[in-house]
Amino acid sequence: MRLKTIITCLTLVVVILQAVAQTTFVARVDTVVMLIGQPRELTLEVACPRDKSVQLPAFEQYQPLFGGIEIVDPLGTDTTLLDDGQRKQVSSRYTITAFDSVLVALPPFAAIVGSDTLYSQSIALKVVTVPVDTLHPDQFFPPKSVQANPFSWTDWKTIYWLSVLVMLLAGILAYVALRAYQNKPIIRIIRRAPRRPAHQVAMEQIERLKQEKRWTDEDSKEYYTELTDTLRTYIHERYGFNAMEMTSTEIIERLLQEQDESALAELRQLFETADLVKFAKWKTLMNENDANLVSAIDFINQTKLEVDPTAKAAVAEEVTVEERQSRQRTMAMRIAIVVLAVAVAALGTYIIWLVVDLLR
Repeated sequence: MRLKTIITCLTLVVVILQAVAQTTFVARVDTVVMLIGQPRELTLEVACPRDKSVQLPAFEQYQPLFGGIEIVDPLGTDTTLLDDGQRKQVSSRYTITAFDSVLVALPPFAAIVGSDTLYSQSIALKVVTVPVDTLHPDQFFPPKSVQANPFSWTDWKTIYWLSVLVMLLAGILAYVALRAYQNKPIIRIIRRAPRRPAHQVAMEQIERLKQEKRWTDEDSKEYYTELTDTLRTYIHERYGFNAMEMTSTEIIERLLQEQDESALAELRQLFETADLVKFAKWKTLMNENDANLVSAIDFINQTKLEVDPTAKAAVAEEVTVEERQSRQRTMAMRIAIVVLAVAVAALGTYIIWLVVDLLR
């Protein structure tokens, strides 16, 4: 019976010692030496079983502690779980300082853990003054006045290039909006006039020769030169071979592949007469010149290509396609205006934010 009582007492002692060992209260400062007015951090920390309540000392802002040490700012209380949630750690942090040089020992702090009161260890602090070189008083200088920061291209480079981009986009936006208002395409399209039929051009040249009455001149070389050049140009456009670089005989031989001999008889006579006038100084009669002019007109009328009767329908179809393209251009211009406007607004807002942030 006595042995059982002894064992029970020893067990209780062990349990009590383990419970006490699991509960700790520590106070510490991040340094033991501090300058006058220098802020330091005081930490009060309790580690105990999770189910126990903890009440740490509470200090208010600017509350004096001991020996000239005072609270500058309470930094809050944190709780952390330890040992897989079996224990917890509660800590309170404070910013402290002192404005007199002193060597002080802060007395132990008291914390209530469950129903027990625990005390921390004492903390020694030494507050020292700022070292001053009294042997060289000429090295003391008054406070400097507020100075403006020097200009730095690095700080403004991004803002500058973004501003250039915004102005460029704004110019494009204004141009696109103006073209849309005028109902014109963004890029001006220059269309060439449709090529006129070769026989119309040739007939206009011959009509000009008739009005100038070149065939009435005694020297008809210039008249035949212009007449044959007109025919050579027409033949080149009509049949596709380079009649301007061919002799009269070569032209007739080439045309025989397209026309029969009887159809080219008058044209052959015209070219032979023109060669005699230009190279042999042949003198022609007025009625002969007139007959050659008529022969040229007849040849053009007999060989001209008639206008395609289906061209009118093709023009109507082309107008329909052009209208569809016009609607597509209008839609594209509207989308471009919206996109450019959003881009300009966004970049402008971002630039303003950068400037405000830089000037703070």
